[in-house]
Amino acid sequence: QVQLVESGGGLVAPGGSLRLSCVAAGRIFSISDMGWYRQAPGKQRELVATVTSGGNTNYGDSVKGRFTISRDNAKNTVVLQMNSLKPEDTAVYLCNADVRTSIFSVRNDWGQGTQVTVSS
Repeated sequence: QVQLVESGGGLVAPGGSLRLSCVAAGRIFSISDMGWYRQAPGKQRELVATVTSGGNTNYGDSVKGRFTISRDNAKNTVVLQMNSLKPEDTAVYLCNADVRTSIFSVRNDWGQGTQVTVSS
């Protein structure tokens, strides 16, 4: 069993910053890609950012230059630093990870999500 636990969401004014964290816990042999996705009401889930175990990053076009993703492999943690937030960034942010639970088994897991609301 693997759990992804997110924290750090909340309400922030436009132009403000938030920092999201996600910790993976459970039966973990290794983790390859970790990342964040978001889903706003009535919209499809979209990529925010991903990071490989080697530190290579990928960002959605709408967040490039404003958000930064990082990870601590030793702590199975991924962090999303969000700056210059806009109302259109309002969404539920979900943590995602490709987790190897044994030599023979890999699974893709999602967290429960954390709400980010950008509003004055």
